[in-house]
Amino acid sequence: MPDSDFLTVDEACDLLGVKKATLYSYVSRGLVKSYKQGIRRQRLYNRAELEALLTVRPGEAEPAETGVEAESETGLPRADEWVGDR
Repeated sequence: MPDSDFLTVDEACDLLGVKKATLYSYVSRGLVKSYKQGIRRQRLYNRAELEALLTVRPGEAEPAETGVEAESETGLPRADEWVGDR
């Protein structure tokens, strides 16, 4: 796999526009995968996976009239369900 397909933590944060702590929380919640680079402690992030995450638009789906929210097409939780107040 070409190195250009993988980003360092700083590059991934720049692409997503988030802080490192946010990126790490995405990994711990299973929204993003991180990959070990050889024997180093450095983690890499797949560019295509991060770009796919950018296409998710939390809050676009309107709640159903029954009071039950429509399921996301991506299967990902809505950001307002797990992101704390800022």
